Amino acid sequence: MTSDQSSPFTTGLAGPAPELSVSRDLVKRGLLVAPLFCLISGVIWGLDGAFSCAFAMGLVLLNFLMAAALMAYTAPISLALMMGASLFGYLVRLGLIFLAVMLVKDFSWVSLQALGCTIIVTHLGLLFWELKYISASLAFPGLKPGKQK
Repeated sequence: MTSDQSSPFTTGLAGPAPELSVSRDLVKRGLLVAPLFCLISGVIWGLDGAFSCAFAMGLVLLNFLMAAALMAYTAPISLALMMGASLFGYLVRLGLIFLAVMLVKDFSWVSLQALGCTIIVTHLGLLFWELKYISASLAFPGLKPGKQK
């Protein structure tokens, strides 16, 4: 390879990080539906279900923010670092969610059914909901124009 060409392994990405705006949008939507989810969990599993749902929502939203921060931080350094951080960051974040659940599973306020259902439904639900607002255009990476607030 000549010195004129740049390697994708050493080249970073310049410019704004669209993953941060997408992540903030996900968190905003998550906070909008959190009271409804907690109410539904409270009706189904009682007060323990509502507390467990609130804890799970916090875990999920923190997970999305951590993922975006990791990519936004590593992308300007190098693409290889961003890819590695995405892969291993996913494994670490999954481990942190597992650890958080294991630490609270025996507490009196925890309903494991509510906690598990909320973690799964919230992750998938927010991602599918966000698909409607994502731009698949290189001209407007991140959120579609006009959808940002």
